[in-house]
Amino acid sequence: MKTIRPVSWVSAARKSFCAFPLGAQEIILSGLTVAADGGMPHLAKPFKGMGSGVFEIALPYQGDAYRCVYAVKLADAVWVLHAFQKKSKTGIKTPHQEVDVIRKRLKSLKEALS
Repeated sequence: MKTIRPVSWVSAARKSFCAFPLGAQEIILSGLTVAADGGMPHLAKPFKGMGSGVFEIALPYQGDAYRCVYAVKLADAVWVLHAFQKKSKTGIKTPHQEVDVIRKRLKSLKEALS
């Protein structure tokens, strides 16, 4: 019998996620459920620069862009590291400040779980 891993949240990521429109939340939660079941959500792609096991759900929704970054190789859960509305002025590239937040949260979480 296959076990679905729990989806755990960094508290600040959960707070940011709750500010998303409900429709965007539902789509992203559906993707996280697929990831928790061991699959790859259709909107997800590897998040470059963080190593293997870190993915980003990139959702265009009603003219805006929402992102949810999660890690699948931490403990026995899918960990949501960061959720944000993308407002980049540099095209499709994720802003450096968002990448820094993800990097810091991933490092802190790894330390806390070891």
